[in-house]
Amino acid sequence: MSSRTTDVQRTYAAWLSDPSFAAAEIVAAAGYGAVVLDIEHGSFDLADLERFIPFLRRLDLEVLAKVLGPERGPIQQALDFGATAVVVPHVESAAHAAAVCAYGKFPPLGDRSFAGGRTAGYGGFDDDWVARQDRATRVYPMIEDAGAIEEIKEILALPVVDGVFVGPSDLSLRRARGAYTRNAADFADLAVIADAARAAGKPWVLPAWSTEEKAFALAHGADQLVLTMQHGALLAGFRAALAETAELAGSRQP
Repeated sequence: MSSRTTDVQRTYAAWLSDPSFAAAEIVAAAGYGAVVLDIEHGSFDLADLERFIPFLRRLDLEVLAKVLGPERGPIQQALDFGATAVVVPHVESAAHAAAVCAYGKFPPLGDRSFAGGRTAGYGGFDDDWVARQDRATRVYPMIEDAGAIEEIKEILALPVVDGVFVGPSDLSLRRARGAYTRNAADFADLAVIADAARAAGKPWVLPAWSTEEKAFALAHGADQLVLTMQHGALLAGFRAALAETAELAGSRQP
C-alpha cells in the first residue's frame, strides 16, 4: 500500500451507500482520505464487502464500516475483510457498549474471534499480531441513542472503545426533538460529545453535511468529518448541471 493518505486527507471522509468502484476511485482522486460504508442502510452484501474493502484499502482510503447492528457477526466480518474501523449502531448504554465493542478486540482485552484469513496473511498468528490488530483496528460505538449520550463519559472510558461516531438524526429523534434540524439543542448535544471525547483523549467523528456542521466539527476538534453522501453528491451534481442550463436557456429568451 502506498502512502497517499496524509493526516490532513484522512480527516475528510465520504459516505458510500453501495459498492461502486467508480465512486471509490473518484473519492480517492478528489483527495478524500477515508470512506464510511453504510452497511446498515446501504446495498452491501458479504461478497461485495469481501471485494470492496480491500479495493478501498489499495486506494489508501481508511475504511470505517458502519455495520448492520451491534452484534458479533457483522463486527468481526468487517474487521476480517480489512476495515480500518467498525462503527457500531444502536448502542444503548455503557454496559451495552462494553459488551458489543468487545467483539472488535481480541482476548484478554475483548472477545473477538480469530479468523486466520486476510488480516493474518492467511496463516497463523502470535501475540505481537494480536497486539497490533487491537491497536490498529478501531471500534466506534455510535452515539445516536438517548441512553448513549447520557452515559457518554462512561462509554469513552471503556478500554474496548477507541472513539465515538455521532448519529445526529437518530439522536434528535430519540431525544424527542423530532427530525434533525441542526438547532441549538442539536449542537448542544454535539458539544457534550465533543467535550467528553476531548476529556477522554479519544477521537470523535461527525457526519457534517452542512456548512454549520463542518465549522462546528473543525472548531471542536473532530478527528474525522464525513463531508458528503454518495447519493447527495450525485443529486447535487445533477441539479447543478440542470440549473446551469436552465439559467443559460432563460438568458437567451427574448
